[in-house]
Amino acid sequence: MGMISRSNLISHFYFTSKLPNLASIFFFSTKTQKTQSSLHDRIAMVRDPTASIFPILDQWVSEGNTLQKPLLISLVYLMNDQRRFNHALQILHWMTDRRHFRLSAGEAAVRLKLIHRVYGLHSVEKSFEQLSDKQKTHHVYGALLASYVRENSVQKAEAIMQEMKEKGMATSSFAYNMMINLYRQNENLEKINLLIEEMERNGIPQDQYTINNLMAAYVAAANISGIEKILNKLEKDSQLDQCWSLYSTAASGYLKVGLTEKALTMLQKVEKIMPKTGENTLAFKFLISLYAAAGKKDELYRIWYRYKPSSVNAKETRVGDMITALSKLDDIEGAEKIFEEWEAQCTKYDFHVLNRLIVAYCKNGLLDKAEAAVKKAANGRTPYASTWNVLAMGYVSQSKLSKAVNMLKRALSAPRRGWSPNPTTLTACFEYLEKRGDVEEMEEIMKSLRTMDLLNRDMYHTLFRTYSAAGRPVSKVVDQMKLDGIDADEETTKILEGNKNVYI
Repeated sequence: MGMISRSNLISHFYFTSKLPNLASIFFFSTKTQKTQSSLHDRIAMVRDPTASIFPILDQWVSEGNTLQKPLLISLVYLMNDQRRFNHALQILHWMTDRRHFRLSAGEAAVRLKLIHRVYGLHSVEKSFEQLSDKQKTHHVYGALLASYVRENSVQKAEAIMQEMKEKGMATSSFAYNMMINLYRQNENLEKINLLIEEMERNGIPQDQYTINNLMAAYVAAANISGIEKILNKLEKDSQLDQCWSLYSTAASGYLKVGLTEKALTMLQKVEKIMPKTGENTLAFKFLISLYAAAGKKDELYRIWYRYKPSSVNAKETRVGDMITALSKLDDIEGAEKIFEEWEAQCTKYDFHVLNRLIVAYCKNGLLDKAEAAVKKAANGRTPYASTWNVLAMGYVSQSKLSKAVNMLKRALSAPRRGWSPNPTTLTACFEYLEKRGDVEEMEEIMKSLRTMDLLNRDMYHTLFRTYSAAGRPVSKVVDQMKLDGIDADEETTKILEGNKNVYI
């Protein structure tokens, strides 16, 4: 695609999950960049995503610094990019409440999108209703529509789409793309086709988003004629980019119905137009995954050696992807060789790469090899929580639940930034401990889960039953459940009524 205008970027803010960095749009001088960086650094120090950053902004102004609207809007985008949605929304509120800046139509739509992220759909609807008719532009309507699509609320989305049509706001591809995306989620190909017919009838051009969503919808429905209709359109319409991702999606569709040769033709197209240098990691990932799905081991190795990563940033990701692809073809020896080459050369050990090999071992029942590999890697290093978690999942799959519990406990005691235990593993371990009446082990696990704010009512129900099986009173468990803010339900009452050792 070509250059995207600032207005289009704002319009698509609530369409995409992540925006590109807009610094180049807003920052015009080195001084401005330094000001933005300094203020951003102060905001970044606030680790609690629920904490207010109003005092930081107020203090910045009290120190004699100026805050112009472009700088503040750029910070909104940066906060969004870092998934700090609450702080992005706070900046917008501070702009209007403290500095009395007026938001443009696109910026008002951004605020609705952030309200949805932070407070949910009900708050979006309430905020929308509070706007005057003049403020309810097509940008704002689009933000509300996007919220309904994200919530998969078909009836409400359809109602807003109809209202946009009646107000003359559905004159571009944006709203139609939203609805196509919604119907794609619900596998309603018939309604997608009706939308496409309506776009053609009303002279609304199909853009790259339209084509991407259509291709994904046809692949999900295994609609080969639809896939080939888009491919033909790509070949004939010079205004549409021949994007490698579209051909890779088409390849997955052909593989889905067993048309391997057609899929391989698509992969050849991917290789021709994918970036040959720089950021081609995603294209590489799709290529090797699809060649593995096609069962073409020779092509898999050819791609590996042709696009073998040289940069540090790409290496770990591509090595991990290659190991996973080889494991799909049951080429464990090949996966081990790739891993050993990386391990011998890596300057910084990344346990995520090891995790891929561990998954391959577990898939093939090679649990002894998996545990030995972790033991070797842990010599002088600290495995990630996810590494122990992968082992726990492997032992669950082989019904070796005693070892699964041990691995789960190791995972919970390891550094665990951005990690949470696998729900299936947790359930299996809890059921195992319940059968054994092992109150102590279960409470130890729940203590760790409490620090991660992951406790739920079902876990407490299992603990109640375990206490009961062990002939122990559950009074303190009832109290702890209340302290954790978990309300009882009918199932809780039923379990406790059947427990003769409830001393309250």
